[in-house]
Order: sequence, then C-alpha cells, then structure tokens
Amino acid sequence: MLHGKTALVTGGSSGIGLAAAKALRDNGARVAVAGRSSEKLHRAIAELGGEALAIQADVSSLDDLSRMRGTLQEAFGSLDILFANAGIALATPLATADEETYHRIMDANVKSVFFTVQAVLPLMRDGGSIVLNTSWLNQVGMPGRAILSASKAAVRSFARTMSAELIDRKIRVNAVSPGSIETPIHRGKNQSEEEFRAYADRVGAQVPIGRMGRPEEIACAVLFLASDASSYMLGTEIVVDGGRSEL
Repeated sequence: MLHGKTALVTGGSSGIGLAAAKALRDNGARVAVAGRSSEKLHRAIAELGGEALAIQADVSSLDDLSRMRGTLQEAFGSLDILFANAGIALATPLATADEETYHRIMDANVKSVFFTVQAVLPLMRDGGSIVLNTSWLNQVGMPGRAILSASKAAVRSFARTMSAELIDRKIRVNAVSPGSIETPIHRGKNQSEEEFRAYADRVGAQVPIGRMGRPEEIACAVLFLASDASSYMLGTEIVVDGGRSEL
C-alpha cells in the first residue's frame, strides 16, 4: 500500500504515534518518529526495527523543527506522509487555569502543528498526505477542558485551511479525531496498573461503546488517510471515539 513512501510521525515514541508508525511501517513505508525523550525513542526504535529513524526534537521549538527537517532531508531526501500527532492534554477549569498552562497547551497543540507542517513542507512531494491529530473535544462542550478543546478545534480548522492552500500541489490535509484512548497521556505519575485499569473502566463507562479505545484503532484511520485509499478526502476528519461525540 505504501511501498517506496516515506513518513514522519511526531510524538511517535508511544501511544497513538507509535501505533501509527507501526501501521505505516507494516504497510511498506519507511518511517521516522520524532519525540522529546531519548529513552522513549530508543524503545520505540527497538519495536519498529532498524529501518526506522529516530529524531529527538521538541516540536514546539522552531530550532528543533529546523534541525528535524535537515535530518529528514539527509536520511530520506523527501517526504510523502506526515502525521502531526504530538500534543498534550491538561485540565483547565475556567476559575483556576493559569497563563502558563494556557501557553503550554497552545504551544504543544497548535503552534507545534502549524510549524511542523511549515518545516517539512519543502520536503513534501506533490500528492502527499498530511494527517493532523485533533480530538472529539473539538465538537462538544466539556467542563474543565476549554483551552484543550479550543486547541483541538484550531487543529481541525488547520485541516481545512491547509488543504485550501496546498491544493495546487495535490497535498491532502485531513484530520483524525480520537476519543478517549488508552495511552500514556491518560496515565498518572506513579500510577499502578490496577489504578489505571480502574480509571479506564470509569472512563470507558462514559463511552457509548462501553470502553476506551486502543491506539491501534486510531492507527487504522491514520493509515487510511495517509494512503491513496482516501484519495477523494480533503480537509475533513475521521472521528474515532466510540460514539462519544455523536450519541
């Protein structure tokens, strides 16, 4: 499906990003994963195999993004697929959220996505595919999630505006919109497996389908959007949330 193509996954060392990198690799793409933690990247490459490329980078840093582009150009020459996945999730109650948290969320979820696309665009081949990771929160009103939801709504908007801007190059930009997924972003510090399972059960009970999602289920949607199977999709999103935003 993706033989001869190259792909970059940001936030690719764990969770949805790592699952997507595996799906792209398994379907023939040569994959690079970017992340901040050298330890997590080392473990990710051990899972992905020696053909994968690890790039240590903070995607909210323009200097790191410039360095990342140089590494990609040297290793791959060009890029066919970008999955802009890196991001954070923090609660921001209206009465108590502070400015530092606002900037952390917006830098990680909005600034990083925009400038990641800008950084790798010179390497993108005409006809390539860009997939942005937004969230089911972009279309519902969830208490305590105002800034996070707004950041993900901005990413949803990017799929439209970037598509319009890149249409002459036939570069498609779409979004995947996950619900509550069992990834490290949901795990508390020093949380035991038993504690996490109890948390996952509580959250899963709020989802119409009755459970939290798995990273591999999001990866299937990313693979579809990255491939020619979705060649008639442009500026849209695939919602994979167990029905949480619809039912």
